[in-house]
Amino acid sequence: MTDKEIQDIYQSEGGQIQAFNLIVREFSQRLYWHLRELVMSHENADDLLQNTFMKAWKALPGFRWESGLYTWLYRIATNEAFTFLKKERLGNKFSLTPYETRLANRLEADSYFKGDTIQLLLQQQVAQLPDRQRAIFSMRYFQEMEYADIAKILDSNPDAVKASYSLAYRKIEKALKESGM
Repeated sequence: MTDKEIQDIYQSEGGQIQAFNLIVREFSQRLYWHLRELVMSHENADDLLQNTFMKAWKALPGFRWESGLYTWLYRIATNEAFTFLKKERLGNKFSLTPYETRLANRLEADSYFKGDTIQLLLQQQVAQLPDRQRAIFSMRYFQEMEYADIAKILDSNPDAVKASYSLAYRKIEKALKESGM
C-alpha cells in the first residue's frame, strides 16, 4: 500500500487501528532486520521492534504525512536501537571485554543466526563499527537504501553518509583481507 492509501484509511472515521495494522504489516519485517543488524540479537531486535511500533502509534496523530512512513519509522527504530546500545554499553562499562567484541560474539551464541562462516565473519566485522557507522553500513549494504534516504533517517546529509559508508566499507574490507577472506 502507498502512504497516501494508509493516510486516507487513517483519516477516515474509525480507521486509525486499521491503518496502524497496515503499517505494522507493511514495515515489520524490514524494521526487524534493520534492528537485528544493529543490536545483533533476535530477542533485543524483537523488543525494540515492539517499542518502535508503540512510539509510532503514540506519535501517529502528530505525523504530518509530508515525509514518508518508511523514513519516519526507520528513524524511530534507529533511535530506539541507539538508545538501547548506549544503555547497554554504559551498563557494561566495567567489563574487560570491549563492548563491540561482546556484540560480535552474540552472533555465534544466537540460535537464530543461520549464516555460514563468511557471513558470520562479515557480521562480526560489522559489529566492530561504531553504532552510527554500523547503521549506515547496514542500511546501504544489506538493505540497499539510497544515501538520501539514509541521511533523512539519521538527520544528516547525503555526503556525510556517503563518506561514513565508504570508511566503514574500507574498515570491513581490510579486516576481511587480514583474516584471509
